[in-house]
Amino acid sequence: MDSTLTPDERRAASHPPRHVAIIMDGNGRWAAERGFSRIRGHRAGAESIREIVRSAGELGVRYLTLYAFSVDNWKRPTREVSALMRLLATFLSREEAGLQKNGVRLRAIGRIDGLPREARAALGGVIARTAGNTGLTLILALNYGGRSEITDAVRALCLKSARGELRAEDVDEEMISAHLNTAGIPDPDLLIRTSGEMRLSNFLLWQISYAELYVTPVYWPEFRRAEFVQALLDYQTRERRFGCSSANPARQGRQ
Repeated sequence: MDSTLTPDERRAASHPPRHVAIIMDGNGRWAAERGFSRIRGHRAGAESIREIVRSAGELGVRYLTLYAFSVDNWKRPTREVSALMRLLATFLSREEAGLQKNGVRLRAIGRIDGLPREARAALGGVIARTAGNTGLTLILALNYGGRSEITDAVRALCLKSARGELRAEDVDEEMISAHLNTAGIPDPDLLIRTSGEMRLSNFLLWQISYAELYVTPVYWPEFRRAEFVQALLDYQTRERRFGCSSANPARQGRQ
């Protein structure tokens, strides 16, 4: 283990969750409280992304999913949405070297075809160029919604049934999971939400069925390595349960 880690970081790294998902909330409120524009809040939030991605890899997390842009975010003012898309492209361009250096593989989930061309091109390029990396897998949820994802999976299964490729009795949880955006990715062990809001906001509704939840009042632009370490330490205190009354040994074995 890295000798430069603090005692708390060493403890966090001793038994990290395999997959952490984060609802990055509070950019706008952080900016408003300081008299800044919402766009400046999003830029500050990008700094937190950089630090948490690096920290997750160093502390042994294997998968990190960040809720970057939901299907509902298109309802925001056009100027803000355009700025977010430009910020995404700029962030990917600036961060690619660091991702490569740290062996991070980038993936994306959501209705990616609905993103602007520049954002799609930047995203696709970094995904392709980091595909061979074997460190942390960073998953950006973009134009994503849990209900939309499940709807798309159901449509795909219905099409297979209409073509005679699938019988109704063949559909089970495993098959549905295989048709989700996250096919091949283990379900999150820990879901973090910043800014203190107590809701899921249509994020990974199928996948977080048994995730441990950690809500912090800290706004996303202020959620940095120390706060991330505290979330991992809190996770270690949990008794993982996969049902109402007792743990499911089969699922425990996957952790």
